[in-house]
Amino acid sequence: MMLGLSMLFAGSAMAQDDDLMKEIDQKADDKEIATAAFKGVQVVTMQSTKLAAKNEWYFVVSHRFGDLTNGLDNFFGLDNAYTKIGGIYGVTDWLSLGLSRHTYNKVFEGSAKLRLFPQQNDGFPVTIVAYGTMDVNTKLSTDEYPNLNGSDRLAYTAQLPISRKFSESFSMELNPVYVHKNLYDALSEKKDQFLVAAGGRYKVSKRLSINFEYAARMGQPEMDMYTNPLTVGLDIETGGHVFQLLFSNSQAMNDVAYFTNAAGNWDGGGIFFGFNMYRVF
Repeated sequence: MMLGLSMLFAGSAMAQDDDLMKEIDQKADDKEIATAAFKGVQVVTMQSTKLAAKNEWYFVVSHRFGDLTNGLDNFFGLDNAYTKIGGIYGVTDWLSLGLSRHTYNKVFEGSAKLRLFPQQNDGFPVTIVAYGTMDVNTKLSTDEYPNLNGSDRLAYTAQLPISRKFSESFSMELNPVYVHKNLYDALSEKKDQFLVAAGGRYKVSKRLSINFEYAARMGQPEMDMYTNPLTVGLDIETGGHVFQLLFSNSQAMNDVAYFTNAAGNWDGGGIFFGFNMYRVF
């Protein structure tokens, strides 16, 4: 009897020890990974290295008002605003898929984000993510383009966001971007466009941070009608919400147009106020 009780006690103790060791190892692994370089899935408009967690749903609503510098002519942008509405689903902790609809050119945008490497406190120095989008422009019509093909409606981006959380207050991201358009204006656009984008986040309080991003286009066409997108914003965390207020020289929110069709100038007019709102389920 005593022998049986002793064996039962020893087995129980060993199981508890195993559970404790697993818990310690899990905590060590959790501690090793640097988290929350960015609170939002976007730095401002550009994608950050944050992904939706497994089985999380993000409901996303974004708005960009018209040109603020027109004043009362367009009621400070209220008369001609663009809207984006969409969702993001975390398939796993390292893969998320998204779908959104934009009033700009009646675009449907599908996206996929894949975490390749996470930043580790005592190991790998950065987080690397692969991100891609596909746009379908449903505004195009055969009245405007008689020889329009279905493939002409498509445009793509491929991106490689790389971020580092330097401290609890400061994070930076570098993002090489490739944009391809099946239909484009040969005088003012390029079929294939490369950009180098960068963004950052500085936390000013427990729930507030200042964010910024800029993208430089490589090898612009001679008759360049567009500018490099520059955007600044304020992140506000409110429980299950992340709310971003922003000012940008690009009114479009789909990645293809945001990176290559920014029409405003910070020093000469064309500044657009807007917001992004995420609700997590």
